[in-house]
Amino acid sequence: MVVLAGLLTAPGAHADVRDISRDTLAADDGWAAADGGTTGGAAADDAHVFTVRTRAELVRALDGGSATPKIIKVAGTIDANTDDAGRHLDCDDYARDGYDLKKYLAAYDPRTWGAAKPSGAQEEARSASAAAQAERIVLPVGSNTTLVGLGSGAVLKGASLQVKNADNVIVRNLELRDAYDCFPVWQPNTGGLGDWKTAYDTLWLNGATHVWVDHITASDEGHPDAKEPTYFARNYLRHDGLLDITNGSDLVTVSWSRFAGHDKAMLIGNSDSATGDRGRLRVTLHHNEFDSVVQRAPRVRFGQVHVYNNRYVVPADAEYRYSLGVSTESALYAENNAFTTPGHVEAADLVKSWNGTALHQTGTLFNGFPVDLLAIYNAYNSGSERDLTADVGWTPTLHGTIDSARQADRAVARGAGAGRIR
Repeated sequence: MVVLAGLLTAPGAHADVRDISRDTLAADDGWAAADGGTTGGAAADDAHVFTVRTRAELVRALDGGSATPKIIKVAGTIDANTDDAGRHLDCDDYARDGYDLKKYLAAYDPRTWGAAKPSGAQEEARSASAAAQAERIVLPVGSNTTLVGLGSGAVLKGASLQVKNADNVIVRNLELRDAYDCFPVWQPNTGGLGDWKTAYDTLWLNGATHVWVDHITASDEGHPDAKEPTYFARNYLRHDGLLDITNGSDLVTVSWSRFAGHDKAMLIGNSDSATGDRGRLRVTLHHNEFDSVVQRAPRVRFGQVHVYNNRYVVPADAEYRYSLGVSTESALYAENNAFTTPGHVEAADLVKSWNGTALHQTGTLFNGFPVDLLAIYNAYNSGSERDLTADVGWTPTLHGTIDSARQADRAVARGAGAGRIR
């Protein structure tokens, strides 16, 4: 029993739920099992086991991202957009120095401002406002930490969890919802036409090692980008990635999780020029569901990434670009994944390459039929892009039983996401 900031965790609370807080990653469960494995906060003493129900309690338990072994159990819904007294904060509460969206749009309209990077009073005000929001919603997760949801209703809303330069972290059984950016910045030269850039990933692994992400649900629920307005002929995006793994992160397993209702879901490796990522970004993705995800499921640079037994669902009315992104020096090994799409999405649409050279794929199921994604990709792009080869230079050895795509499709539909640990 733990007392935290006056909160008493009652004896017997959640007694009907198996305690998973000291679980560690199995010895063969993907890349995070390599080189000593991943144990998170399993070694925490009783003084560092916390049950938290508010942002203030969560911040105190995280202890600024300290490396002290700790277990943090999230009970109920925690809203990161709250002040120290628990009052909800909205975008107006973060606005600083006279920031006003209408004034911002008038100041940097490309028809009058041109293609220069925004500068001056409204950009400075936007930056100060963004810093005020970041101070509230960016939550650092340190080494030797297990962050786990209690039962089937644990939600962390509006937060950007950041595992930065930390080792040995477990995040499980949590719904991570709506890391909403109040103050996107206009970037005139992005993509030729300019674009809006947002600041917060729902979960960001930045230089992190030995991380196990399991049975999470990550989405934009509450503020879908599709319902945002258009400014400067571009969608006013409010969300970045659901789970980004960048800046030399390594030895990561993502399992039995659900990523839903989002544009750019998962980026592994953030830049073509980040050659220091060579030999790192080793990631396993298995038994995850990507539902209504437009792209990046995942997009990979440099890393050796094993993608097996995942389920991809594209609803009839959903926007879709691709699922598997093969980028600079990536080595993506895809096995027994199942895709269900509407008629306008073809098997050739499932893969996209930017400077990538290789994709190993076997056992792919597309709308109930086996397909060879590599052969289809090469045939479809013949004459416009160089062919991908099947030799990615490595063969996965750290994994459990790999089921058929059909079996995995059914199992993931039943078991992926927060609140579904058996």
